[in-house]
Amino acid sequence: MMNCGLVTEKNEPVPLKSISVEVRVQDHVSTVSSTLLYVNEEERPLEALFVFPLPADAAVCHFSAKIGEQEIVAEVQDRETARDHYDDAVSSGQQAFLLEESAESPDVFKLSVGCLSPGQNAAVTIIYVTELDVQADHSLRFCLPAVLNPRYTPAGSGAGIVSEISSGCGAVPYTLTLSVHVSSPKPISKLESNCTLDPLVFLRPDHTQATVNLSPGHMFDKDVELFLYYQDTHQPSAIVEAGVATAPSGSLMRNPVVMISLYPEFPEEVMSSLATQGEFIFVMDRSGSMGVMMHYGKGAQMRIESAKDTLLLLLKSLPMGCYFNIFGFGSHFESFFPESVEYSQDTMDEALKRVKRMRADLGGTEILQPLKHIYSQPCNPDHPRQLFIFTDGEVGNTKEVLDLVKHHVHSHRCFSFGIGEGASTSLITGMAREGSGHAQFITGTDRMQPKVMQSLRFALQPPVFNISVDWSLPDGITVDTLSQPIKVLFQGQRALIYAQLKGESSEGFEGKVTVKYRLKDQPVTNQLHFCLKPTEETGLSVHRLAARTQIRSLEQEERSRGADVEGIRSRIVELSVQAGVSSVHTAFIAVNKDSRQTVKGPLMQRRVQTYSPRMPVQYAFGALTGQQPAQSLTFQHRSLNSSSLLVVADSQQIQRSGIRRMGDCYSPLSMRKKTQPPGKKSHQAIFNGKQRVVADSQEIHSRIQRMGDCYSTLEPNSLRRKPLPIGNCRDFRESHQAKSLGKQRDPLLQLVSLQKASGCWDLDATLADAFGKTEDELTNQKPAQVEGSVWATLLALIWLYGCKIDQRVEWQFVAMKAASWIGSQKVGDLSQSVCVGNVLLGCQVTKETLGI
Repeated sequence: MMNCGLVTEKNEPVPLKSISVEVRVQDHVSTVSSTLLYVNEEERPLEALFVFPLPADAAVCHFSAKIGEQEIVAEVQDRETARDHYDDAVSSGQQAFLLEESAESPDVFKLSVGCLSPGQNAAVTIIYVTELDVQADHSLRFCLPAVLNPRYTPAGSGAGIVSEISSGCGAVPYTLTLSVHVSSPKPISKLESNCTLDPLVFLRPDHTQATVNLSPGHMFDKDVELFLYYQDTHQPSAIVEAGVATAPSGSLMRNPVVMISLYPEFPEEVMSSLATQGEFIFVMDRSGSMGVMMHYGKGAQMRIESAKDTLLLLLKSLPMGCYFNIFGFGSHFESFFPESVEYSQDTMDEALKRVKRMRADLGGTEILQPLKHIYSQPCNPDHPRQLFIFTDGEVGNTKEVLDLVKHHVHSHRCFSFGIGEGASTSLITGMAREGSGHAQFITGTDRMQPKVMQSLRFALQPPVFNISVDWSLPDGITVDTLSQPIKVLFQGQRALIYAQLKGESSEGFEGKVTVKYRLKDQPVTNQLHFCLKPTEETGLSVHRLAARTQIRSLEQEERSRGADVEGIRSRIVELSVQAGVSSVHTAFIAVNKDSRQTVKGPLMQRRVQTYSPRMPVQYAFGALTGQQPAQSLTFQHRSLNSSSLLVVADSQQIQRSGIRRMGDCYSPLSMRKKTQPPGKKSHQAIFNGKQRVVADSQEIHSRIQRMGDCYSTLEPNSLRRKPLPIGNCRDFRESHQAKSLGKQRDPLLQLVSLQKASGCWDLDATLADAFGKTEDELTNQKPAQVEGSVWATLLALIWLYGCKIDQRVEWQFVAMKAASWIGSQKVGDLSQSVCVGNVLLGCQVTKETLGI
């Protein structure tokens, strides 16, 4: 019997009813207050468990619960102590609330709400602060994570909070309201979102304050992203925040803390000459989850197909003479070449052939082993290693991966890309941070190509050496830098510095910070003068962000297994408790000591789901049986020696019954054991209540194998996902791709695919087709003095600048190679040829624009 109300994966009422979020943005720092309303609609006390995502760099700094008119504010305690207090309180009938951070991934938290009385409400409030990320278009990105995908945990890895992720495929049974207040010294130009917003309301005539609300009806099917545009965003700034007078002397919270934001601007002559050397290694996630759609709107591609198009652009954009290789990973990994090869026409052609054959068919998401293999390969000192990693980020051993990247930071730079909703922010941003690279997230209707090509530009940017930070302060004031040393600078990208100011001075109220570095053998200096007077109304957000920075650094030092592990752990706990900021060794605990009720037997548990996108189950059934499912259908896998049961229901039943996602597939969370005659194996479908045999054992086993073990069974009543290799549901995917063959290919990708490794194009029918012309039209208009390949390449440049200028970031390196190739041909003045090409293609482009 299926309930139609708000239920968990075990068909039980869900206690979480609503989430209300208030966001206050001050310049590029946001303070987020989330209130979760729980209601116990059952007839006995229960415990509600909710595993949910937060931004990886968030500093959780407040946790409280309100029951009726009574508010209980949690305190930060040692993690084990907090757990003991929670267990003691709940077992004795007291209401208790526990918030703890995952030891495996700092972007996952677990909230336990204990001993809610029948009919009782509890409003739980969590507050955190985080920095806003700078985007390629100079906007600042705020993300409220709403999607949490199950994380793949390799065999042998420890369990933990990430193994408790409970996600459903349909709409989650709770609502969201979101209000945003923005305040900045710079005028606000606009605010955009991937979700529907009410109109932006400015609160001041100078547009330095504004407010906006999320429109009702958000379905939690995607993260809520806000893009904030200020006038003059790329201006260095400083925020000085006063300390707490009652904090212990010498502690972080006692003294003022300054947050410096720098935006380095490199000389134009340096940026115009990008690197022509390097070893470029592209690491592509080919796990089953890469087979789902990028989004569910019109024209959506599968993640793996979008990634393949991106690899085409990357391969065409590499400079001649560099080295490259491509890896695919899942439960195991593969490489195109045994070692990196020199970029040439032959190696590029071979790589493109293999890219076309790539599928999301390698099972789970084990990224650690391919990285270890790559790092074991010797580096070429003349070709700096640049690592590009594409993944949906669904791994359970995040910190182990980050430690490995950090260990090899001096031998490479790491550029990471999170694909799809719910990609782990901890993994994606962490790999880029530890690998001195840059992170990008591709969600919703975002195109992958422009973001990847921006990172390629960073990779080709001349490296920055000898970075130093110097402080100039009045006598009597000293500074302790709290941030890790700056390891990398990119043109126009923000660099943050946290520092603690100590002492007093009557001689002045201005400080100066100077960042010096060498760029392509040129010394460069960036300076910022700032006022030492604390900024008004910042609360303690800067202190808490600084504390989080120090805690993350200490946690990594602890994982490196140095000599004083216990001492480091003690420092983490001390700093976490003093600053009131979460850490892996602490937890927030609140106990309502005035409440007490008799609880007989173990307390009932209710798990609240987060949303996780997945393949429609109808397609999965069709791949398995070759049939379209009926409106109500159950598929049973019976075996004499097995108590497992494989269930496929209609999509509404799936949403209510808690099928858990494995890759892009499913496994049941709760099962019924049914009897069958001895020695009899059968596979039956129930169509509208009538059982029918749909396949014999061997056929079903064969089809399951072809789906890459898309379906997995769990033991009855098991709530833990097994780390089985999950494949690509090949039947479904091939069927979908067959339907897509009729779609016309992107004209830009069609043109780019024809370019030679050297940068030129051949004058032939395929090029003419890309322009919508015939080969005769191109050949007849060719100036007599111009060779065919030069004419073809010139036309390609004219078409790119004349027809695809809005996508320039995607083809910028393709065009640079083409212009360089034409220059190497010594063809003389091409002004007349450009005019002829403009007429032929219907464009108006000057020779100077083409860079030839």
